[in-house]
Amino acid sequence: MRQALLTRFLRYIKIDTQSNESNAQSPSTASQFEFASLLKAELEQLGFQSVELTESGYLTASVPKTVNGVPCIGFIAHLDTAPDFNGANVNPQIIEDYNGEDILLGECGLLSTEQFPSMLNYIGQTLITTDGESLLGGDDKAGIAEIITALAYLLEHPEISHGEIRLCFTPDEEIGRGADHFDVPGFGAQWAYTIDGGQLGELEFENFNAATAVIRAKGNNCHPGTAYGVMVNAQTMVARFHAKMPLQDTPEGSKDRDGFFHLVNMQGQTEEAELTYLIRDFDIDTFEKRKQWLTDRVNSYNADLVVGSLEIELTDSYFNMKEQILPYPHIIEIAQQVLISQGITPIVKPIRGGTDGARLSYMNLPCPNIFTGGHNFHGKHEYICLESMEKAVDVIIAISKMTGQQFLSK
Repeated sequence: MRQALLTRFLRYIKIDTQSNESNAQSPSTASQFEFASLLKAELEQLGFQSVELTESGYLTASVPKTVNGVPCIGFIAHLDTAPDFNGANVNPQIIEDYNGEDILLGECGLLSTEQFPSMLNYIGQTLITTDGESLLGGDDKAGIAEIITALAYLLEHPEISHGEIRLCFTPDEEIGRGADHFDVPGFGAQWAYTIDGGQLGELEFENFNAATAVIRAKGNNCHPGTAYGVMVNAQTMVARFHAKMPLQDTPEGSKDRDGFFHLVNMQGQTEEAELTYLIRDFDIDTFEKRKQWLTDRVNSYNADLVVGSLEIELTDSYFNMKEQILPYPHIIEIAQQVLISQGITPIVKPIRGGTDGARLSYMNLPCPNIFTGGHNFHGKHEYICLESMEKAVDVIIAISKMTGQQFLSK
């Protein structure tokens, strides 16, 4: 399976499938649909059943059950790669028998063990890196390659007892739309696992509550030569507003279970300008307080203005899946038992982000997240360990087996 897994992964990452937040269509880029079409043909050739690709870019397929009395489960990954860094012309480097030294990324950077000490966990193994010109695309083409490789193995071994297994590859996860057109009843699984995590052993069923705040400033433009008493510079308004945001309450100033405000975009001209913040927190009460605090700041800012004004628009994105998964402890227990049985130490930790599973869990499809083996997603320092990818394949197969064993023994 190693060679099949590697070949798939290298083939998939060559396809540029970045999503595009400015396009409201699904999928947001034609390349995602083209990739899904290629995967559809591959799944059909491998013998998957009920292979379907919707107009919205959702690809589903089935591995038929080999025994009765076992629930249908699913595995999910996403087609798109992050739009905030170059995803085209991916040229991977394969470092076999990694020696623990720094890795040059072409002429564009360095994968340094001082900056990324996790690299030292993979001495003697095979690392796949970028060449410094693009992201790698392991998020989430590693997940796709691992799911297909694992489920193809189950198709080849019908003697293994398991229920029906469903897969779904979704578009536009990176821009928060991966669950928009997901047909949960049609998918038919009682629960699923997203294969969209990072390092070996990660098992995640808790994530940020997330919202977006857009703060718009309304000013007044005129010729700068006659601006006295007339011009109101909206750009100055938003600059002063942001300058008084808490300096350490940011992604770069937070870790573990800390929440934050993240300025992701600022744009405008003299007449109008805007700031876009991501609001993140694990605790729902604190999350709501963050939104209210920001709203109060806008109101207070406006109260001090003589001319011009700010307005705020808040949009919730997703919520902490923990509340939707904890009522079904067997979903987590099966995954933990499988990791231990495979000689993997479970790393149970909250996701400092979100996955399709966060929203799907609120759509009656409980959906924890499992590792792919990758590190440093969304940038030129991304790398993945091939042996960890193989372990992810083993885990998918073993979860399918253990689900069958547990329910057949009841």
